[in-house]
Amino acid sequence: MLNYTTHLHSNSTSWVTFVHGAGGSSSIWYKQVREFKQHFNILLLDLRGHGDSKPSLIDTFDEKYDFDKITNDIVEVIDHLKIEKSHFVGISLGTVLIRNLAEKFPQRVESMVMGGAIMRLDLRFRILMVFGSLFKSLVPYIWLYRMFTFAIMPDRNHKESRSLFVREAKKLYQKEFIRWFKLGSQISPLLRFLDR
Repeated sequence: MLNYTTHLHSNSTSWVTFVHGAGGSSSIWYKQVREFKQHFNILLLDLRGHGDSKPSLIDTFDEKYDFDKITNDIVEVIDHLKIEKSHFVGISLGTVLIRNLAEKFPQRVESMVMGGAIMRLDLRFRILMVFGSLFKSLVPYIWLYRMFTFAIMPDRNHKESRSLFVREAKKLYQKEFIRWFKLGSQISPLLRFLDR
């Protein structure tokens, strides 16, 4: 099972589940948790190979990742905690995961907040995907990650977020990064749901 942390509210029965993006971890939500835990029960997840869900702890996970398997990881934790319904907050690739969860398990989703949602793959992102596919085993993965982070968050006011994501990505193993990178090729069919 994925590593998770909960913050329980003394009166509220409502849950908010935070889902980070590729290369992040549950620690990126520290500012949001401060406010949300005053009103809700909080569930913070570390996705496969991220944060404290290290590869050594997830030996039973398949080599090949896909969005359905990772979505099922999230549902497994929610089931374990007996959470019937939750509000979901996602960032970047986490938005794709919570959108996939809403498609497959609509009865489990109270609402969704999708920050930095990947709505479509623009030309810059597609060029980076091709470049990354060609050179992912030749260049250090952190270089690729820095380029992707800058492509997704290019503005000056994104500097703190970029730094946080790169710092968290340094904790990934290269093999783990490549697994998540390959998920990028599976994203287009899921984005059709967002165009509805």
